[in-house]
Amino acid sequence: MASNEKPTVAITMGDPCGIGPEVIAKALAQGEAHTWCRPVVIGSAHAFKQAVDSASLPLEVHAIETPEEASDAPGVASIIDPQTLNPGDITLGRVSPMCGKAAMGWVERAAELAQAGRVKALATAPLNKEAASLGGYKAIGHMELLQEKTGAKNVATMLMSGTLRVVHLTTHRSLRVACDYVTLERVLSMLDLTHRSFVEWGLPHPRIAAAALNPHGSDGGLLGDEEATAIGPAVEAAKGKGIDAYGPIPADIVFHQAIRGSYDVVLAMYHDQGHIPVKIHGFERSVSVNLGLPFVRTSVDHGTAFDIAGKWVADATSMLEAIRLASLLSTGRGLSRFQ
Repeated sequence: MASNEKPTVAITMGDPCGIGPEVIAKALAQGEAHTWCRPVVIGSAHAFKQAVDSASLPLEVHAIETPEEASDAPGVASIIDPQTLNPGDITLGRVSPMCGKAAMGWVERAAELAQAGRVKALATAPLNKEAASLGGYKAIGHMELLQEKTGAKNVATMLMSGTLRVVHLTTHRSLRVACDYVTLERVLSMLDLTHRSFVEWGLPHPRIAAAALNPHGSDGGLLGDEEATAIGPAVEAAKGKGIDAYGPIPADIVFHQAIRGSYDVVLAMYHDQGHIPVKIHGFERSVSVNLGLPFVRTSVDHGTAFDIAGKWVADATSMLEAIRLASLLSTGRGLSRFQ
């Protein structure tokens, strides 16, 4: 791709019974996305046109067959509809096995295009896990499905809002189980994956802070030993590999330090330890990105919001930010320019 050529970004619709079609339509109607990339929506043309019309958006919907046909003209939304879902199967605000199955299929289609080099990145609207499961999928999340589809060995989720970036050692594990995942090998592996990903995305010397698992960093072993047996040794081993790693740093201070610019990214030990500070810092702008996949995949940081689907009041800020981040990361310049 020439340096001045816009990347093509596949935007998967997510579950059409939720707010996915709406937030994508609202994001593309603003016009900014077309300055960053050639966006191509993958999903139900019926659901998308319904969102455009119901929200009274100034957007022309063009049905296309291939991503190469995608337009970068503001006011135009290009959509590929694989024709895997009947319009009558879509009921806004309701769990539907047919819609869950179709939504997962659209992600698979986008992944195929990315692996073939026909799109540079994916930006995904939210899935409904119950609907995906009822639709016959065992992998009921984006990351799990894409890992299965690509055969990626080591993957992770990073949440970010502005310059606060948080990679998670574990995500969808109970807290009791998540603590068992805090081992020297896993922490070191995640520090290495974070370093390599950030270098690939345009930050050649990322400063990575590892959060402590226990209160006060365990108070010298009085409140647990994971800091001494796993996190600390992993940080030292990472330094030995040339990684600029720090920690363990108590979780009640490390995110504040990162916001102030002391670190480029924090490695959190479990789901809520990382999610809460990001969402408090900037919920509307927060997005997620996967590490370890063979292509860039970003996502909104919210769910399908069935309770407001069809009311046309959904905020598209996170979707627009996900498209922007996907566009930038796919050029290798993303993190240095994403503020």
